[in-house]
Amino acid sequence: MLDARATDTAVDAFIARWEKAGGSELANYQLFITELTALLGLPPPDPASADNAENAYVFERRVDFHHADGSTSTGRIDCYRCGCFTLEAKQSGLAMQSTAWDAAMLKAHAQASNYARALPADEGRPPFVLVTDVGRHIGVYADFTRSGATYIPFPDALSHRIYLDDLRRPEIRERLCAIWRDPLALDPARRSARVTREISAKLARLAKSLEAAGHPPDLVAGFLMRCLFTMFAEDVGLLPPETDPHSFSRVLRDMRADPEHLPHLLR
Repeated sequence: MLDARATDTAVDAFIARWEKAGGSELANYQLFITELTALLGLPPPDPASADNAENAYVFERRVDFHHADGSTSTGRIDCYRCGCFTLEAKQSGLAMQSTAWDAAMLKAHAQASNYARALPADEGRPPFVLVTDVGRHIGVYADFTRSGATYIPFPDALSHRIYLDDLRRPEIRERLCAIWRDPLALDPARRSARVTREISAKLARLAKSLEAAGHPPDLVAGFLMRCLFTMFAEDVGLLPPETDPHSFSRVLRDMRADPEHLPHLLR
């Protein structure tokens, strides 16, 4: 594992190398993805197999489109990782964030989404669609239902675009690593459920400790419910404006060393 300084040096070198890139995506995109995965400590795509079913992580993965009139056609996913993402690469040469550039990226997003929907049913649809303007930008879109219905900006419309300089931020590199390694770990619903389980376990331990100290279960339940509501009221600004907006948390924190006075202050 590289230390922080080596990682920063590698990122700077990667950015310096690719900010000069030009030409067509056909000439550059596979090299860009290969070097990006090396930078992030991820495995590069595998060599393609003659058996399409074995191409779970490859460049130029073939997909077959079945049309309403009964005809079929073939497409190629620029980069595909089964259960993780489809990636569509462009090298637009357009000014980023211009109207023409936005239109080109939206077209690439639609193309990558169509590829995801065309994948065989037994492989399922990946939770992520990635769009890259090679050497400049990666757009991230997610559909955690894996229905393929709508891939929306992830984590939100303001921060789904990763520009080359953003790779200097560790949290951005971690996000990309998760998309490659464990994309469903980024599902907000799963993360929320995990946090809820952790909080529930802590509340259960707290309730048992209060009951073990001799307090009736119904009194403990009512007390904890009132504490939770007061924390909620504090967070959303329902406490009177003339009070300290963090007064409840402050009281709990200050009284840890002097719990005998806590009942009076809470009252």
